[in-house]
Amino acid sequence: MSDVQAALALIKRGADGLLIESELVQKLESGRPLRVKAGFDPTAPDLHFGHTVLINKLRHFQDLGHQVQFLIGDFTGMIGDPSGKNTTRPPLTREQVMENARTYQEQVFKILDPAKTEICFNSTWMQDMNAADMIRLASLQTVARMLERDDFAKRYAGQQPISIHEFLYPLCQGYDSVAMKADVELGGTDQRFNLLMGRELQKHYGQTPQCVLMMPLLEGLDGVNKMSKSLGNYIGIAEPAKEIFGKVMSVSDTLMWRYFELLSFRSLEDIAGLRRGIEQEGRNPRDVKVMLAQELVARFHGAAAADEALADFEARFQRNAIPDDIPEVRVAVGEGMPVFQVIKQAGLTGSTSEAMRMIDQGAVKLNGERVDDKARLLPAGETVVLQVGKRKFASVVLE
Repeated sequence: MSDVQAALALIKRGADGLLIESELVQKLESGRPLRVKAGFDPTAPDLHFGHTVLINKLRHFQDLGHQVQFLIGDFTGMIGDPSGKNTTRPPLTREQVMENARTYQEQVFKILDPAKTEICFNSTWMQDMNAADMIRLASLQTVARMLERDDFAKRYAGQQPISIHEFLYPLCQGYDSVAMKADVELGGTDQRFNLLMGRELQKHYGQTPQCVLMMPLLEGLDGVNKMSKSLGNYIGIAEPAKEIFGKVMSVSDTLMWRYFELLSFRSLEDIAGLRRGIEQEGRNPRDVKVMLAQELVARFHGAAAADEALADFEARFQRNAIPDDIPEVRVAVGEGMPVFQVIKQAGLTGSTSEAMRMIDQGAVKLNGERVDDKARLLPAGETVVLQVGKRKFASVVLE
């Protein structure tokens, strides 16, 4: 395998799409360091593991000798990208955006090499644009083109409002690529329209169009929805070490491989070997998951914290230790209520369907014993300890 082929294999690891591969090969063959861009709107103060899918890929480019442009969208963050939403996102104040931007800079260097990272703010060039400049930029695209974007098209068809300023967001993101002279831009699969806008605008301004690398949206702890703070299924990189460790250990054995591919820096060959060990040699998946949890905790908190988190996990969970501070909840069950409904009423899952799924996965315990019967009735007059997954406990008073 040639150096370019090896580099391309690392770049494509875990990716959902690359446009245009032949163009990227030409850029790699040139031998010059590429300018690799990824933008993050500081709409919340903390990054989570879903964000690190892109940041990890930026680190791959750095390991290959390229220069990363970590763009903080302090200007576009005040517009708000409605991607995936069916309503207009409220814009943030300048103060909120800059405070969030400060925390981003503190967090990303736990992954990226500072010597190969350029922190950029798109207000640097956007604030110099006057009204005439913005009108000229807007003239480069049509309303019909904007309505090709999926979320805009759905809202328009559903007669839901679309604010004019929202059309400016993809134009501003695309212009960022012009201002930064990006060779490659990274983004999630939900950013395809915006990423391609960068290519179009670069062509208009006489630049070689950037290649576009799209990364998948990481599933959250529920294994279904994308990782999101609003859904509560996230792992924050600024969370305490023991919290990160426990959350990683709570993911399903199937989802574990997805996390290995997108979050671990182990080689694909190493990961394949771990998988063979489980599927062919009978190795316990829990032991492999511990390796993933330790790697991720060490990345953000150091090796000593990872060892301490492992010891705490073994004491609390592998030895079936029930935490001392579990919440007590009361559930009115009348003449008896199926256990899956009690789980939902106790707040241990977000829905009865999730409760039934967790029972099917063998992830529910009642007083330390695994629950297999979803329809098992729990009568009034008892207090039971329910456990869902590795980390959720409740002392439930049945009334």
